[in-house]
Amino acid sequence: MSILNLSDNPLDAIREPVKEELKKFDEVFRESMKSRVALVHLITRYIMRQKGKRVRPLLVMLSAKLCGEINDSTYRAATLIELLHTATLVHDDVVDDADTRRGFASINAVWKNKVAVLMGDYLLSRGLLLSLQYNDHYFLNSTSFAVKRMSEGELLQIQKSRQLNIDEDTYIKIISDKTASLFSTCTDIGAASTTEDTDKRNSLKLYGENIGLAFQIRDDLLDYLGRKTIIGKPTGGDIKEKKITLPLIYALNRTGRKEAKQALHMIKKGAKHRDIAWIIDFVRANGGVDYSLKKAEEYAARACECISAFPDSPEKNSLMKFVRFVIERKN
Repeated sequence: MSILNLSDNPLDAIREPVKEELKKFDEVFRESMKSRVALVHLITRYIMRQKGKRVRPLLVMLSAKLCGEINDSTYRAATLIELLHTATLVHDDVVDDADTRRGFASINAVWKNKVAVLMGDYLLSRGLLLSLQYNDHYFLNSTSFAVKRMSEGELLQIQKSRQLNIDEDTYIKIISDKTASLFSTCTDIGAASTTEDTDKRNSLKLYGENIGLAFQIRDDLLDYLGRKTIIGKPTGGDIKEKKITLPLIYALNRTGRKEAKQALHMIKKGAKHRDIAWIIDFVRANGGVDYSLKKAEEYAARACECISAFPDSPEKNSLMKFVRFVIERKN
């Protein structure tokens, strides 16, 4: 798969075919969160200030336009996804006791945990009610299944982090459920908003699943690539949280029992700065980084293959560019 030349802001070029639609989406999304309760209104305005990359609505829009004409149901699909995603981020910050999110103080840091949990619930309910109002049952079914998978993936990861025993197959199961499930839902319901063709829907759903796997492997890799921050987390964040990801799994299986035991002991006791540096060097020396890069590329190639049969178009080109963005991103 050839490397595409991307601009300094690669997502700008990727957004180009749906640039105007994404502007309208922001309006629809803002409207969907409105409430007459003053505190809720205040927090939703705060959330809108923390505008992220809008990757998931982007995937909804590109998938929809690849299959047909973007319409009102497409905007509802993108809004449902972004409300769900935002709700999970708010709840994650409570679980992780995080102080910041996208450069801002997290909602739990400003308004405390109880308000943050209730706000996450509010956002989720708004998405569900929006879909019910317009009888978007396919959207509800797809996103409900994604929420189930995301919850199971997170719980499995917590279980394995406590036990510190995880193999590659289990790792792929975890990231498939906790990350790829929502990506595949984006492309699935995006396509469903503009076409009844099940082959097209399934192709885009598989594109989302594979690019989600590549996305998470790359995200986990950043912990070992010498970056100071990755999406608000310090280098070595996964190690500190006792998360056993693919680079470490591969290194543990490639080395002798003594070194593997030493690495796991450091993680189990709570790795300090010196321990983290040793583990990162250990992973690099035993091929964990190179192997994980290779696996991410494999899933990226599969994602491209999933949409190869679609006729050439600006939307298809952007979805191909998004694959490179995922593989090459530094944050």
